[in-house]
Amino acid sequence: MSADDAGPGDAPGGPGGGSQAFSDDASEGPADTADDRGENPLALRLEQLILGAERHYTPFQAARSAGVSMELASRFWRAMGFADIGQAKALTEADVLALRRLAGLVEAGLLSEPMAVQVARSTGQTTSRLADWQIEGFLEGLTEPPEPGMTRTEVAYPLVELLLPELQEFLVYVWRRQLAAAAGRVIQSQDDEEMVDRRFAVGFADLVGFTRLTRRLEEEELGELVEAFETTAADLVAARGGRLIKTLGDEVLYAAEDAGTAAEIGLRLIETLANDETMPELRVGIAFGTVTTRMGDVFGTTVNLASRLTSIAPKDTVLVDGAFAEELMRSGDAPESEAEAAAAEKEGTEPPAPYRFALQPMYQRPVRGLGVVEPWLLTRRPG
Repeated sequence: MSADDAGPGDAPGGPGGGSQAFSDDASEGPADTADDRGENPLALRLEQLILGAERHYTPFQAARSAGVSMELASRFWRAMGFADIGQAKALTEADVLALRRLAGLVEAGLLSEPMAVQVARSTGQTTSRLADWQIEGFLEGLTEPPEPGMTRTEVAYPLVELLLPELQEFLVYVWRRQLAAAAGRVIQSQDDEEMVDRRFAVGFADLVGFTRLTRRLEEEELGELVEAFETTAADLVAARGGRLIKTLGDEVLYAAEDAGTAAEIGLRLIETLANDETMPELRVGIAFGTVTTRMGDVFGTTVNLASRLTSIAPKDTVLVDGAFAEELMRSGDAPESEAEAAAAEKEGTEPPAPYRFALQPMYQRPVRGLGVVEPWLLTRRPG
């Protein structure tokens, strides 16, 4: 298998020690052992505890036992983000079973081979980040400082032994909850095309002056600031009915089924961070339109436009595009004319559901890669 087959987001890490997997040019021969590679015996004990089995197979043996070709085994394992290990005996019975199950879905016609590889890649990327966080931020915190006379690994072993079953159950629970929510969103689509290319609001929230902060703050302080920002944003997006797509350090990307929800999230983010003296200013850009979804991410002109609006937004403001403004007006969340709305309120003829937001057209300007756009300033209406 060539390096081109591995996705750009494939994460390191893998069975039997964190960065190992199949090699498609492998053939049956003398197997490397852990002793041959000089691996730490305590690390091997911790690995065996986590995997629940001892190393038993080379990649060739695992592929043969699973009844699949080395080529397919290599594609699956690299898609999950694992590097080649040649003919090291580093795989377990669980690895063989997982490979057999994935290949069985293809043989049964439930998944095409490219889709099965995509399943492996999306799962690998997501769980790699989770595992890194749990080890670096969670486990290290629990084992620091180590008990007198003990190494970190020796302290980690009993902790992992206690926590592993509970964390595993919680992971399955959250996954099922997320799967149910995602299935509900898809089922609500009106037709098959909307299951992939759908119309909804996409928002970017970006910390102002983050580059300057990186030069001024210590690494630990910067990490705490980023974590606080991501936590605040994630909680606000979820609480208001949006969906956090991803975090990029000083920036978060979120989506919402309707413009009103996206608008509320954007303004809440500005208001919340403005009340936190430890946080820099924030700017938000939101666009509405057709978005392509792939592996939990979103792509398309709408996403690019939201990003560009964020880059030109003044600090502590929310800029939206024309389509988003029209959607707010159509849904009754914002008036088509502030002057008419003010006159109606004065005459006591305000609609049954008062407008939540105000929109002010800004000067048209060229936006790189998207031509000339007319941003709108989004604010709350008083009252």
